[in-house]
Amino acid sequence: MSMTKLGVIAGMALGFAGYFGGFGAFLVVAALAAAGFFAGRYLDGELEPGEFFRPRERGDRQR
Repeated sequence: MSMTKLGVIAGMALGFAGYFGGFGAFLVVAALAAAGFFAGRYLDGELEPGEFFRPRERGDRQR
């Protein structure tokens, strides 16, 4: 499945949650979608948990 199709499905899910469940349901669906996204990236091997916790070296700084 392409990222475009996945984005459309996620947008529709968030829209339905916001319309039928209100803003609280929208936030719950958005938080669970983000958690699923990061879990999927980790399981695919594209995300290492240590990337968030190790300090940057001086050469790695972005401007």
